[in-house]
Amino acid sequence: MEDLKNKLSTYLNKPPNEALAKAAVAQFSKATPDAFVSFLNAIGIKQDDQVKEVITCVKEIVGEGGDEKESNNGSHNQLPLTKVKLSLDDELEELATKKQPRPITHGNDTESSEDDRLDMTKPKARTQSPSIDDELDDLLKEKPKSQPKFKNPPKFKKMKREDALRIKQDTPPASVTPTVKPKKTVTQPEEPALPSPASTLTEEEDGYTYDVNIPTNLEVDREWYNIDEESSLARTDAILEDSYTPRSRRPHQKPKSRQPRTNGSGGLFNEHGEYIDYDHSSGNEINKIPITSHVFIPPFLENLKQYLQLQISGNTIRGIGPTVDPVKDSTSELANMARQGSMVVQNRRSKNERALQAKEAMGVDDKVDDQEEDVTTDERPEEEQDIVQQRRSLPAFAVRDDLLTTIRDNQVTIVIGETGSGKTTQLTQFLYEDGFGANLDAHGEKKVIACTQPRRVAAMSVAKRVSEEMGCKLGEEVGYSIRFEDNTNPKKTVIKYMTEGILLREILVDPTLSNYSCIIMDEAHERSLNTDILLGLFKNLLSKRKDLKLIVTSATMNANRFTNFFGSAPQFTIPGRTFPVEVYFNKNVNMDYVENAVKQVLTIHLTNSKQGEFVNDGDILVFMTGQEDIEITCDLIKEKLNLLEDPPPLSVYPIYSTMPQDLQKKIFNKKNSRRRKVVVATNIAETSLTVDGIKYVIDCGLVKVKVYNPKLGMDTLQVVPISLANADQRSGRAGRTGPGVAYRLYTERATDLTSMYLQPIPEIQRTNLSNIMLMLKSLKVDDINQFPFLDSPPKDLLNCSLYDLWVIGALNNLGDLTKLGHSMTQFPIEPTLSKLILLSAQHEFHCSEEIVTIVAMLSVPNIYHRPQERANEADQAREKFVISESDHLTLLNVFNQWKTNLIKFKNNYSKINQWCNKNFLQLKSLYRAKDIKHQIMLIMKKLKIPIWKSRNDEDIKRCLCASFYQQLAKLSKMSLNGQPEFINLRHSYMKMYLHPTSCLLETNLSSNYIVYHELILTKKEYMNYVTCVDPEWLLEYGYKFYSVSDNYKGKVDESVIDKKKVFEEQLQRDKKTYEENTEKQTKKRVTNDKPISKPGSLFKKRRGF
Repeated sequence: MEDLKNKLSTYLNKPPNEALAKAAVAQFSKATPDAFVSFLNAIGIKQDDQVKEVITCVKEIVGEGGDEKESNNGSHNQLPLTKVKLSLDDELEELATKKQPRPITHGNDTESSEDDRLDMTKPKARTQSPSIDDELDDLLKEKPKSQPKFKNPPKFKKMKREDALRIKQDTPPASVTPTVKPKKTVTQPEEPALPSPASTLTEEEDGYTYDVNIPTNLEVDREWYNIDEESSLARTDAILEDSYTPRSRRPHQKPKSRQPRTNGSGGLFNEHGEYIDYDHSSGNEINKIPITSHVFIPPFLENLKQYLQLQISGNTIRGIGPTVDPVKDSTSELANMARQGSMVVQNRRSKNERALQAKEAMGVDDKVDDQEEDVTTDERPEEEQDIVQQRRSLPAFAVRDDLLTTIRDNQVTIVIGETGSGKTTQLTQFLYEDGFGANLDAHGEKKVIACTQPRRVAAMSVAKRVSEEMGCKLGEEVGYSIRFEDNTNPKKTVIKYMTEGILLREILVDPTLSNYSCIIMDEAHERSLNTDILLGLFKNLLSKRKDLKLIVTSATMNANRFTNFFGSAPQFTIPGRTFPVEVYFNKNVNMDYVENAVKQVLTIHLTNSKQGEFVNDGDILVFMTGQEDIEITCDLIKEKLNLLEDPPPLSVYPIYSTMPQDLQKKIFNKKNSRRRKVVVATNIAETSLTVDGIKYVIDCGLVKVKVYNPKLGMDTLQVVPISLANADQRSGRAGRTGPGVAYRLYTERATDLTSMYLQPIPEIQRTNLSNIMLMLKSLKVDDINQFPFLDSPPKDLLNCSLYDLWVIGALNNLGDLTKLGHSMTQFPIEPTLSKLILLSAQHEFHCSEEIVTIVAMLSVPNIYHRPQERANEADQAREKFVISESDHLTLLNVFNQWKTNLIKFKNNYSKINQWCNKNFLQLKSLYRAKDIKHQIMLIMKKLKIPIWKSRNDEDIKRCLCASFYQQLAKLSKMSLNGQPEFINLRHSYMKMYLHPTSCLLETNLSSNYIVYHELILTKKEYMNYVTCVDPEWLLEYGYKFYSVSDNYKGKVDESVIDKKKVFEEQLQRDKKTYEENTEKQTKKRVTNDKPISKPGSLFKKRRGF
């Protein structure tokens, strides 16, 4: 009996309980094998090996003789010993070795049939007799008769963790309405797909109340979304139509060390201030152990630690905000306008969602016809000029010969020209016609003329235009290359438009760019992150390749910076054909910029329309912040115009980066004298795109930028005021073809230098630099601080990026690139995702196929559509995809189901779009994820990285933990509305919350710890895409940050603890090595700096004095 007591204590992580052991023996003696296994499952023993050991131990006790058994269980009807042993041997062996029809992916989960889903109380083929059912019910709700009686029966007190925390904080607990669950009998341990019946076994010993809960929530089997797609269409379709709600699964059981006994409250506070509830323990307290954080600084950053950590002094914390504030004056007019947003947009958003809901209820197709009308608007443009004549009319063509002469005579040329002067489309053709594309490389192939663009939309559209002018097919002589899309021909392409990031990655493969004869860096004045890095690389590269020509094109702003950076490089100005522009400001402050813009468009259109036949005097360009503002502005203009009787003809076109290319081309239509055109655009229309015929510009004065906080690792996509240079650039778009007018939707006071920056903040000073730093390390740039930046990034931003690379293993303790870090540079994605792919291909994790899908889904815009007015409906639709405790696995499930339906519907766009709308999914994002996955697979095959299917979900979660352990949050408390609140374990003062689309919101977490993909600041600090992880995994992979106190080390595997010790020892050795290397370099520098003691040099020094 002692052996059985100890085994039950170990498996359940409870103090030894003799009454429970006697109950187990009694149940074994009177029940069938299935019923006894159900009993063990009910008290929390579910692992097969543990069940076998308990059965073996009980059989030994039963087999010792009937005397002890009679004395302990005299009131029970004992079955014949011989018969029981024979039946148990045969049936338990069959039960223990029984195979499921398919491999089970969730640790303890099995499948339930369709009949079982409909009726869990339906009797099974193999079950105990009704009399045994009654006795089992009595056993589960009453104590055994042989249990000793107490004079004062102990009281049973329930206390949840959050209630205990409130008691500790003297906070009144939220009222909880008790619910009464119907009593059901567990008959089949193989059915975890739906909630199993719940009963409670209460045992008392020495005044201690012992509570074992049968699991009420078990996770849906993952096998249903991991099956072969083509052979499972019918089954998947049935699941999609089902309205079941996925449940959270019971935590995985592990052997635990014994817990200390408690008092009558059912729990106690430990030395860390955390309440441990033994009465309601799930038997998996290893997932609740308190993990502590610590800080290790690598030797190469030891002297820079002040830039890596927040400075906390009393109640003051410095370093929480961004390094460079994108808002110069937070109280200014434009800052308030950006903070408040447009009320018209908010109201229209709600109205659109209500209209869509009504259409779906009435069975009306929710396809938006307005957009289709825009694409097929019947316009009658003027007869287009011959392409040759158009080229000759551009300002660049008039100075063609002088421009080519300057380029031939200088290795670096700064070309200044206003947008629309032809520098982007004509310069590449001038160079090609002058023979730069005829140069041969070492392999006898023609060298390429490259032109970089800061945006992929510009790269695609300009390449298409140039191919038309040259009379060739796009993708042959003229092509483009953007991330995950290469539309070029290596044997034919001589003019190649690309994003700056693509050229940066090509330098990793070919540091001298031997395939290129000339590089044009277009729109360099925008100062994107990749622009600044490329400029620094070219400063060193040009000295190695004297035959390479570099041309930096810029608008008038920032041109002198480039000239000085390259040592007085010559400037060549293309004479513009600009005309005077009248600038008008608002007289009064109007905070709703969308409403104001719509009114201004209609005022211009109607005021400047002559009586009788309409004559278009010029088109209109409206600058907005993002896609939602643009689309609602377009809708409002159309609606207001339709309210008028016989209004003048007007075409409205949106333009933003994620817009399909076939819709973007409409904005390039020539000016039509009979129909006015309105283009509503983001800041992409400032410089990257040229729209013909613009006379009127409407400027909202705002722009959307990404701001990164390095010490918190948090990105913020923020609407901020534009700079004065941006405002002038926008106004200048109105004066390209004739005198123009610019309307600024803010007062003149808002342009004061105290409210606006003179120039836009370079991206290198406000964004995460980890990916760029990794590339520079790969290019043998050892000392990043000595890199020739055009504008140096802030010290904390630079060093935090290096620290992050060290944390994920891309850099070693000396600051050098590791083998893992070198492999990470092969993928055009952020470093943590690159590491995730590489780890998944290791045999330890064995899940690269699923991880690639997850990475692709994380690399696209949000796939979930969650309108505010239909948030509950969207959440319900998303539940059918939920995989318990992991948003990442849920993403995988969404993609697999979408792809299955894509095959089922035979790529029918209308049907798959309807399916996505029904399930509140973004179709464009899913298609994009499919393309990205294909490209990543090609890279893996090229690098010979194995692609393996996962063995189970735990492998995927482990892999996610090993890659994202530095982005960890700990459950802090449950708010009064039931929403969990987390803290960042590295910054404990920082509160964080689950994103509203997270599947963990309605899940009882098996662990207090989660890892997240990204942290986004909107209304709150939201964690996007989270997964619940085992604390032991954090100690195993995140030993650089996390440890456990001595009181809990007994619960953790010694090999996990040893990893941290080995790391600390290596860190100390590397610290000594780094100090020795630094000392040698210092001595060498001092030696080289000593003055030469020659008479000549001394004489020159004196004469100079």
